[in-house]
Amino acid sequence: MTVAKRFMTLACALTLALTCSVASAKVLTVATDTNFPPFEFKDPDTGKHTGFDVELWDAIAKKLGLEYNLQPMDFNGIIPGLQSGQIDVGIAGMTIKPERAEVVDFSDGYYNAGLLVLVKAADESVKGIEDLKGKVVSTKLGTTSEDFVKANAGAKDVKLFPNNDAMFMELLSGGADAVVFDSPVIADFMRKAGQGQVKVVGPLYQGQSYGIAFPKGSELVAKVNEALAALRAEGAYADLYMKWFGTEPK
Repeated sequence: MTVAKRFMTLACALTLALTCSVASAKVLTVATDTNFPPFEFKDPDTGKHTGFDVELWDAIAKKLGLEYNLQPMDFNGIIPGLQSGQIDVGIAGMTIKPERAEVVDFSDGYYNAGLLVLVKAADESVKGIEDLKGKVVSTKLGTTSEDFVKANAGAKDVKLFPNNDAMFMELLSGGADAVVFDSPVIADFMRKAGQGQVKVVGPLYQGQSYGIAFPKGSELVAKVNEALAALRAEGAYADLYMKWFGTEPK
């Protein structure tokens, strides 16, 4: 074998190795919440995580040709995971707010929500956030709801839980007077496990948008925004929205 052929063989081998390395690097770790229906939750029949966020990300990934592994985890671990580089993407009904935008990058908003006050169906003492003064409120740890309750409710005690089920159970068991949390999650609970036992009082508080989170400087942000726009234009986003929320996107 001539020197030239040896050089070409070596160059091809290096190229193949680099190509394989790049391909393997493209398998993203995508974090989602363990329990945030209807955005993400474990299907009791299949044992797999599903929901609006999970299916929306899958549609984005397919459009962009991205490979990924879904990593369900507690919500309050997602941003630290993005900061440390252990996670490439976080999609978990995460509100775009300035404090978070200082440490992670966000996609364009993909869902508009707000906060609601939930009480037992027979409770006539609470009409809105102003009536929670001196009462016990449950909500989810590390969320916008926690910040809002502590700043506005004047509650005697704010009980924080790592998942939705415990937060709602605290209300049903009498351990809390109200739950303050994201409107789509409360609506889902009212339709299912809490049907007939609870009611919403007051208006929608703190209109907010959910965004997909990335490590600072991620090249994925612009690509994901393009994919989101395309899914909206094609009608695929509206189909997913109708499937999970029973209404057209607003």
